[in-house]
Amino acid sequence: MTETYPTVRLIPKAEARAIRHGFPWVYANELVTDRRTRKLAPGTLAVLEDANRVAMGVVGVNPKSKIICRMLDSDPEAVIDEAWFAKRIARALAHRDRLYDAPFYRLAHAEADGLPGVVIDRFGDVAVVQPNAAWADALLGALAAALRSITGVTTVVMNGTGRARSLEGLEETMTVLEGKAPNGAVPVPMNGAMYMADVMGGQKTGLFFDQRPNHALAARLSRDGDVLDVFSHVGGFGLAALAGGAKSALAVDGSGPALELAAQGAAAMGVSDRFETRKGDAFDMLSALAEEGRRFDVVICDPPAFAPAKPALEAGLRAYERIARLAAPLVSDGGYLVLCSCSHAADLTRFRNASSRGIGRGGRRGQIIHTGFAGPDHPLLPHLAESGYLKALFYRL
Repeated sequence: MTETYPTVRLIPKAEARAIRHGFPWVYANELVTDRRTRKLAPGTLAVLEDANRVAMGVVGVNPKSKIICRMLDSDPEAVIDEAWFAKRIARALAHRDRLYDAPFYRLAHAEADGLPGVVIDRFGDVAVVQPNAAWADALLGALAAALRSITGVTTVVMNGTGRARSLEGLEETMTVLEGKAPNGAVPVPMNGAMYMADVMGGQKTGLFFDQRPNHALAARLSRDGDVLDVFSHVGGFGLAALAGGAKSALAVDGSGPALELAAQGAAAMGVSDRFETRKGDAFDMLSALAEEGRRFDVVICDPPAFAPAKPALEAGLRAYERIARLAAPLVSDGGYLVLCSCSHAADLTRFRNASSRGIGRGGRRGQIIHTGFAGPDHPLLPHLAESGYLKALFYRL
């Protein structure tokens, strides 16, 4: 079978040792890009060779991407088919089955689960696939069939939207690969709360599973308190806080549909009388709440990525500092402020410095009681620091 694979070759100065030791990417300036290689269709499978023509494994090639090769299998004889996908998915599933009692989690976290560029979130009988690499886009049929056979899901949705696909030169599209599209939002139980995930039209796959452990800690801190959840999406921190015994929760977000789903979740939990929403720009809402003299026992700010890439880093750090400056005065004395970042470009140290500086500029002082990261269904590949994107700083002010 592999005799049909073309070959691509590293230039002499490329770091072949890193790839042999687990680094999953080859950049365009590390590969011999002759006319034959440039003519390969995005998503072509090939055998990668080092500069001495020694085979290193099977890769997915995309001449349109800065990441020109993604290592799929270190066995040069590997056949990338439905059976291959089934083995990778079964291995990922075994880990999640140890973690969770219910089938709601991130099933595959790209390179860390041996599926480069592929994200799969599971919502009971529905799985949402984000194929953010050309090789996976080309093999979607085999991926979807393996996913259905291994997990037993009845519906597989392809969410082909977002910045990662544009970097690969892939079109944006949303479609159902297996089964039927869900009728409305999918209920998702998590941390004692009930969330409503719009898997066909919401942000990302419809829900953010990565914050699960941070939701749980914030819920413990919120018991018998008033909570402000800014950039709440479908009620992530606020609904978890109410499930944990919070007296009240106010959810702020710029998306009306997301807040409607949050309200539906509160209704399903029977806590609508303790849940309030406000639609508007988060910065404006924080200023307005300060003018109203509002104070909260716990304030959480979980914004979108202000620094998704290095060119946006400085502006992003200023935005994180501003959020902290506006949020800190809203926290009652002895209360808690939780600041989150999902920016790849802003590492923990820079994010922590910007947040602490903002708290100081807001006239408050505090102690960091906990630093949170993504849950264990979002494993980290040690070779890719970028995959450790999520940071959550818990301050007591």
